[in-house]
Amino acid sequence: MATLQVRINHQIRATELRVLAENGDNYGVLSLTDALKKAEELGLDLIEISPNALPPVAKIMDYGKFQYDANKKQKLAKTKAHTIETKNVQVKVGTGEHDLDLKAKKVSEWLRDGHRVKIDLFLPGRTKYMDFNFLKERLGRILKLVSENYKVAEEPKKSPKGITTVIEKAPATK
Repeated sequence: MATLQVRINHQIRATELRVLAENGDNYGVLSLTDALKKAEELGLDLIEISPNALPPVAKIMDYGKFQYDANKKQKLAKTKAHTIETKNVQVKVGTGEHDLDLKAKKVSEWLRDGHRVKIDLFLPGRTKYMDFNFLKERLGRILKLVSENYKVAEEPKKSPKGITTVIEKAPATK
């Protein structure tokens, strides 16, 4: 985890600071020496919170507690971040209806979970040279069976293995 380098106590370079207490009380704008004396009286550290503000903002609190809180916030943000994964489904020109139903059911489930789905129409051998519109229609067979509302993120296009399209969940309508 990359953390920002925070200046504490004598590492702070600003001459004047807006100083806050641990509980959020505002001590006002103090000189660096006055702020350091105040922190020393309380047996705590002076931590520069916002170095780019005018004047810079510093907080009087225990540095260990400050690091603990920062790590806690970072972990919480990491757990709340939802990664969208791209799932793959592969079908062939001659895939049967029952198999398409099963694959469409899985695609619908993934869309419900918020994932993108890449659908490949695999074209072995001579099938690569069939009419593109016919192949798009064969790809459309599985799309008709998908029960979730979706939008086409990438139109069907030729790929090295055949034809590929990407779909994702459609935004909820109001």
